[in-house]
Amino acid sequence: MANLSSLVGCLAIIFFTVVAPAFSATHSVEWSLGKDYSSLATGKPYAIGDTIVFNYGAGHTVDEVSESDYKSCTLGNSISSDSSGTTSIALKTAGSHYFICAIPGHCDGGMKLSVNVGAAASSDGGGDSGGSTTPKTTPSPTSESRKAAPSASATAVLKPFKALFVTCAVVLSYALALS
Repeated sequence: MANLSSLVGCLAIIFFTVVAPAFSATHSVEWSLGKDYSSLATGKPYAIGDTIVFNYGAGHTVDEVSESDYKSCTLGNSISSDSSGTTSIALKTAGSHYFICAIPGHCDGGMKLSVNVGAAASSDGGGDSGGSTTPKTTPSPTSESRKAAPSASATAVLKPFKALFVTCAVVLSYALALS
């Protein structure tokens, strides 16, 4: 009976540390002037529960703004603003989210990013169960050919089928050890 209790406890720990976090992703964005953020749109789905982490130096901000403020680069009406150097944005609602740098001239210079968040996370660590989740960007029309591509990555924890495999392997190992 004690072995069964240990097995159940072990399975619960594995589930909550491996399977539960598998439904979100962290998207890193190197936030600075001279970057072309349109490259982030290729194959980078966003879903509720994902996090965007903006990394940047002094002299920049990350402001979430309305669609109209995003399109016109209007400053001063931010929904949220941060200038700490590392800004984590938890994506809690579906739909479009708009981010700009609120330093005068920076948004007009291309420091703006728009992402479309899908309704629910899928089994691949991001995305949704339907509809488009591809982020859209509006790069600066000036000096676009000189811009360097930003470093960006989407890191999903473990995918559910991998977590299931790990759980089964642990259970099998434990069962063999008991026999």
